Amino acid sequence: MTHPFLDLTPLSATHFASIEDRVARLLSTEQDVVIMQGEALLPLEGAIRATAGPGTTALNVITGPYGQTFGDWLRDCGATVIDLAVPFHTAVTAAQIREAFAEHPSIDFVSLVHAEAATGNTNPVAEIGEVVREHGALFYLDAVASIGAEPVLPDAWGVDLCVIGAQKAMGGPAGVSAVSVSERAWARMSANPAAPRRSYLSLLDWKERWVDGGRKALLHAPAQLEMLALEACVERIEGEGLDAVMDRHAAAAAATRAGAVALGGGLEPYVYAASDAAPVATTLRVPVGIDAASLVAKAVAADPGLPLVAGGGALANSMIRVNHYGPDTTRGVVHSSLAGLGAALAEFGVSVDLEGARRAVAGAWD
Repeated sequence: MTHPFLDLTPLSATHFASIEDRVARLLSTEQDVVIMQGEALLPLEGAIRATAGPGTTALNVITGPYGQTFGDWLRDCGATVIDLAVPFHTAVTAAQIREAFAEHPSIDFVSLVHAEAATGNTNPVAEIGEVVREHGALFYLDAVASIGAEPVLPDAWGVDLCVIGAQKAMGGPAGVSAVSVSERAWARMSANPAAPRRSYLSLLDWKERWVDGGRKALLHAPAQLEMLALEACVERIEGEGLDAVMDRHAAAAAATRAGAVALGGGLEPYVYAASDAAPVATTLRVPVGIDAASLVAKAVAADPGLPLVAGGGALANSMIRVNHYGPDTTRGVVHSSLAGLGAALAEFGVSVDLEGARRAVAGAWD
């Protein structure tokens, strides 16, 4: 028997490098782009462990759960960590970053999540990048949720380490990820005696054996199916046009937000300002007295395909996330998600306006 996923011709180094080049064009970057053979946590952790150590003073911005994880990794590396936590219903500002530098002039590393899908906020990276550049710190950015949903421009924004994954707005595989690396970041890694070497976490291994070798010999057998899926998803974005893909995500976010308000019943956006809301997913507060996880369970029981998730941890009883990314960035998905929430709210005895929500979605999308 044959199967389209089996007995494939091995992926060559030339083919691998060509996929990296397409990802680099997606990021509009001249930096080295390394595609790593694992989910985005691999380069996220690898980049921190390569560049941070006992002499590092890191400003770690927390606007959601991933910022908290980065702080743990930085401390584990021996870095001095200054956490800048802001309420999850908002975004950090460039002014807050500037104040942190004024209070702690020794900061030489800044870690930030662009869009926090878990909390539904997005941060103004361009403005923050200006402040970071002024102070000469290394800038590390998690753009896993934002790539494909909103602009991600590491060169223009002065980002030294920009990690992306394809599984959200790009509509691609979860098993491979990529990181763009500036010359400053490579230099920091080379000077760090604790940077991983001869390790799956090692970016320096990729630098020395892949990039510096002219990308002629891969370090190990690549994850072939995931690489081909990544290539296909980038090709699909190129065909539609990145701007058009981002426009769809912005429209879905605006429509979900407007539709939830019009639906009524006490449902409201979790992120207060639309300018702080991520286009990849919309988070909603549930009415007082209704458990978010129970509400989602009712909606999904009626329609298992709905992209609805209750908030994580302490937010499980108060927040709902509507995932409108990748293949779910359609009017139909937004309509059905709000209709499912409306029907579930009605089961709790809450009065909702389904027709008003439909009109609001149509108006916001157009």
